[in-house]
Amino acid sequence: MEKYICIHGHFYQPPRENPWLETIELQDSAYPFHDWNERITAECYRNNGASRVVDDQNRILQIVNNYARISFNFGPTLLSWMEEKMPDAYRAIIAADRESQTLFSGHGSALAQVYNHMIMPLANFRDKRTQVIWGIRDFEHRFGRKPEGMWLAETAVDIETLEVLAEQGIKFTILSQYQAARVRYRGNDYWEDATGGRIDPSSVYLQRLPSGRKINLFFYDGPISQAVAFEQLLTSGEKLAHRLMGAFHDGRDWPQLVHIATDGETYGHHHRFGDMALAYALNYMDSQDWVKLTNYGEYLERYPPMHEVHILENTSWSCYHGVERWRNNCGCNSGGSPEHWNQEWRRPLREALDWLRDQIGPHYEKRTRQIFKDPWRSRDDYIFFVLNRSGENGEQFLARHALNGRNGQSYLSDSDKFTALKLMELQRHAMLMYTSCGWFFDELSGIETVQIIQYAGRVIQLAEQVLGLSLEGEFLNKLEHARSNQPHYGHGRHIYEHFVKPAMVDLKQVGAHYAISSVFTSYPKVSTLFCYAADCEHIQMFESHQVKLVIGRVRIISAITWEHVLLTFGALHFGDYNVTCGVREFHGQAGYDALLQHAHHAIEHQHVAEAIHLLDQHFVDVTYSIESLFRDEQRRILEIVLNSTLAEAEMAYRSIYDRHVPLMRFLSELGTPTPRAFRTAAEFAINSYLKRAFEDDDPDIERIKILFEEAQTEQIILDTATISFKLGQCIERMMQRFAHNHHDLYLLEKLAATAGLVRTLSFDVDIWTSQNIFYDMLQSVYPRFRERAEHHDGMAQAWVHHFSVLGQNVQVRGSEIVLYH
Repeated sequence: MEKYICIHGHFYQPPRENPWLETIELQDSAYPFHDWNERITAECYRNNGASRVVDDQNRILQIVNNYARISFNFGPTLLSWMEEKMPDAYRAIIAADRESQTLFSGHGSALAQVYNHMIMPLANFRDKRTQVIWGIRDFEHRFGRKPEGMWLAETAVDIETLEVLAEQGIKFTILSQYQAARVRYRGNDYWEDATGGRIDPSSVYLQRLPSGRKINLFFYDGPISQAVAFEQLLTSGEKLAHRLMGAFHDGRDWPQLVHIATDGETYGHHHRFGDMALAYALNYMDSQDWVKLTNYGEYLERYPPMHEVHILENTSWSCYHGVERWRNNCGCNSGGSPEHWNQEWRRPLREALDWLRDQIGPHYEKRTRQIFKDPWRSRDDYIFFVLNRSGENGEQFLARHALNGRNGQSYLSDSDKFTALKLMELQRHAMLMYTSCGWFFDELSGIETVQIIQYAGRVIQLAEQVLGLSLEGEFLNKLEHARSNQPHYGHGRHIYEHFVKPAMVDLKQVGAHYAISSVFTSYPKVSTLFCYAADCEHIQMFESHQVKLVIGRVRIISAITWEHVLLTFGALHFGDYNVTCGVREFHGQAGYDALLQHAHHAIEHQHVAEAIHLLDQHFVDVTYSIESLFRDEQRRILEIVLNSTLAEAEMAYRSIYDRHVPLMRFLSELGTPTPRAFRTAAEFAINSYLKRAFEDDDPDIERIKILFEEAQTEQIILDTATISFKLGQCIERMMQRFAHNHHDLYLLEKLAATAGLVRTLSFDVDIWTSQNIFYDMLQSVYPRFRERAEHHDGMAQAWVHHFSVLGQNVQVRGSEIVLYH
């Protein structure tokens, strides 16, 4: 009988975008990366798209796309982020699905996923249906085909969810062995108890549904999956391969499928180099003639189910108590928290969100029927616009669903268009607020839980704007019952006021952001600010000494709801971080001209007090400051402000260091402790020199080596995280330049020397992208120079020599590389 192996990876991150900006703001806990999506992509998602197979000296022999030979699913919201922010990694995932179709009889390895990882048994029917439809539509948009299978969040399942999957054409899903209730094996008339993980995972099973539909179910091998995720099985690719190949049983009389399922982050993020263990295991198993790699679609086509199953409803793969982890203090948590902590907050949080959903439902339906033919069909189809926010797409969506829509036209007023899109956004955020990670972890004030409360805040704001409902007060009353484990946060109301209220944004606040940024940045006439467009109709800067006053008129437009407003703004900067700003709706050209005239007079005569009074007089409602800026821009501008101050300190420390470095060396040679003041100056100066050296496009390698030696001799504490990051970026920039200008021998020699630094350091440097570029050049560019070198071309021989050195330094082995001396 044939033997097959399939490895499934569930690759997922919760949506992290600020609901008002539709972008992920800076997350300091992910340093040196911008945010956790970026960090986990660097550690896992990109690596599995170009994983390394290495020799016994850790030199790269081959770079492979793991996704092409496994089964996988990616969360749609994660793929949306990757498409914009990490396009190379995104393209590798899409390409892998195409490649897998050639490997597995036309069946792609990618599976769809319920859209934003909602726990389906706890969702109402409408949400279940929209989650599946959005997941399918997102998949088709990205992979260009219909999905055969769909991943359920946390594999949480009930019969109603399976009915929705089957109704929408999904052929199969994957569950844990512990989610089977009873089974009827081929040839038996009776059902056997399968609880406690007793179902045989080596085949596919058929679940008949009350509607008469049916769906296929794969139950993954629990013990092996557990070993991969939590028992260090990924320390060796060979161990992983042998564990999988050792799971076949001679007593089975059907084609056996050994398959496992884990979080995809296991392969690189949770277990460093896990992607390489996976790559080795896949290569090893692929080389065996008695076992075949497959995916679920191929196996299902070849071997339709012979056995029937009934699922255990309201169960999941990550809660021993079914689905209680997402609504109760069941005892399941992520571990590592103090023993006295509890998760009693889960129930009141879910109850508050359920109340909010149920409050808006009837009002949404009534209001939407005044604009659209069907409130729920329009919501199901709204993913069309979410996937492409172009004006043309939006108009097509509105035309399809508007009461009087025909011939590609909606015949809606602008006001009705704004309202319609806000109603759709209301429902989108009402689903996003049920993202499972909000309950998965241990603390109410954790970033994942705060995220879903922010989505609820956006629902409350939109409900007030388009439905006229004031829901915040009662929502916060309910949220008070959710108690934080952190005494200083108290309860959910305080967390909402501390984290959600400050994040809320309206068009005026976007205008204020634009105004303050304009003091430090020169914008084009039309610029993008997150999910808004700023169309500047006029701007003028008045400047005298250290004082700047910017007056302007700008139209702020939401790319999400299309609403817009024309604003007048004034921003006054009088040194350092001191910025004050006013914004109001434009009230006519005469008032605007008077504002310009008064601004010119105040700055021309250096009357700062008059300029402040001018802003107070014209913008009476609210004033803004640097604290009002969105987080990333705030950090950028503060860096600009700080740079001049830090430059002074840097010059002082460098001066002390440069002047006294011979004395410091002499003291070191005598074994005499270096005075603390000298050590502080040396630490600041050396770190500063190194960071700046790697920002240079032509780094001074000898100077850098001396600095590293000095740091080692004086036992200077280096900022290794930043230096490593900057060195990796420096090598990558040089490698990209070389890939576009591979005849530049000087650049090649300098690049080889810079990459050589990596091998001398005691800390790791990420040269992953540089290795990929080198590997591609090894296949495409190197052979041409090698041929010329063999014909005694001196320049080509020098090129091959330095390219060989570069290969050694980036740890890529090519058996055809030779050194010419």
